Amino acid sequence: MRYIGLVRAPPDDWSTRHSVPATARRTAALLNVLDGDLPPAPERVAEVLRAHGEQEPLALTPEDVDRMRAAGAALREVFAAEDVDRAADVLNRLLGEHTGPLRLTAHAGRTPWHPHLDRADDGPWDEWFLASSCMALAVVLWDRQRPPGRVCASPTCSQVFVALGSGPERRYCSRRCATRERVAAHRRSHPARDPGTPR
Repeated sequence: MRYIGLVRAPPDDWSTRHSVPATARRTAALLNVLDGDLPPAPERVAEVLRAHGEQEPLALTPEDVDRMRAAGAALREVFAAEDVDRAADVLNRLLGEHTGPLRLTAHAGRTPWHPHLDRADDGPWDEWFLASSCMALAVVLWDRQRPPGRVCASPTCSQVFVALGSGPERRYCSRRCATRERVAAHRRSHPARDPGTPR
């Protein structure tokens, strides 16, 4: 099983930074930073956006983060879907309830032309996050005919990940989680003997 980390594009490579796989990975990274009992600081969310190629200004407020957390909870359902049909059902519902018509934008000439499903270029962060994520995850599902990602199978981890590699479907978000679960399973099947117990 391969665990592919984030591959950063050169700063001027707009098409790589905003490709479907890159957008899907950005979705997973945002879901992971937004998850938890307490909202993250706006600067922490901005750091993730910068790491995935979003340009300044990234002035997020605590209210923006709260609304992005609500959008993230809806998107997490796609990653939690047990099969491709359920993932498609969730995406269809989100696309119907939360996105506008497909349109092309160049952000007033600041970027190459590309598709958007949010209602306006200057819309709120949560709308942009939900719409761009739905579009990327829908294309990944369409292309691979599998759920676009998963929630880590480790009971001690709630991270999501995008499944873009070939071969069998991944179950864990990282090599670390896979190893930890393999070691735990081995220990359960081979309990340690008490040194004083005769053979």
